[in-house]
Amino acid sequence: MAKTIFKSFEELKANLEITGLQHSTVATRQQNVREVIENEMDVLDSFLTGSYSRHTMIAPLKDADIDIFVVLDPKYYEHDGQASLLDKLRRLLLKTYPMTKISRNGQAVTITFTDFIVDVVPAFYREGGGYLIPNSISKEWISTNPKVHVDLMAYENSRHNGDLVPIVKMIKGWNRNINHAFVSFCLELLALKIFNSVTISDYPSGMRYFFDKGREGIKYKVKDPVEYGGFINGLDNVYTVEEAVSRFETAYNRAKKAEEYEQGGYTEYAINEWRKIFGDYFPAYG
Repeated sequence: MAKTIFKSFEELKANLEITGLQHSTVATRQQNVREVIENEMDVLDSFLTGSYSRHTMIAPLKDADIDIFVVLDPKYYEHDGQASLLDKLRRLLLKTYPMTKISRNGQAVTITFTDFIVDVVPAFYREGGGYLIPNSISKEWISTNPKVHVDLMAYENSRHNGDLVPIVKMIKGWNRNINHAFVSFCLELLALKIFNSVTISDYPSGMRYFFDKGREGIKYKVKDPVEYGGFINGLDNVYTVEEAVSRFETAYNRAKKAEEYEQGGYTEYAINEWRKIFGDYFPAYG
């Protein structure tokens, strides 16, 4: 419950955070998974990737994916062995976690624990830098480098005095409230692009600015900042560009209305508009 917009956004920020205990659980669990693989295969490196390592993961943890990147010895590489490598990794993990649901998706082996999900991505060092990861659906090896993504987010967040990561989390909270309309990582990249040449003065105006510029930005695929990476389609549970733009348009109009209410002294109405955007992540007036 909050009576000011500033206080409301501070509570929103807190509501999106993973707790310290959950961080501890993640740390222990992911380390155990990595050790299981390292005991059975020749691993050259392993590390966390994804939103957890970029500090952009949002609560609740049970709906989150923890990504583990495992760089393997090249002896396991086969030109057309994407699916067989993932299957090998799945069988290996099932020996340690026989009562846990473990499945293979396009690029990873997914371990569905009761409290959160772990995605294990096997990889090989790529000639020229970065890594190759499997895509068992398209039967190809994808070039990527998640460490670049981590470094870029850290740099840009520092440049914005620590305000970019909270904004990205708020964007993800909005996305979750609209049934994951968009690919989460694509929204991160879009935010990096939108806030590249401006200063975030406060969270409400920052969110309104993102929705405003996002109406145009979401029309196009977003370029992976890794030079040899491709373009990422941001649409998930929306299927046309028109639908995507409409989601941004609705959010922009609500954010704009909320700011107008606040400027007019109608804080309760302003908070109600923000709650339409963020759902229960945003505290009610009171």
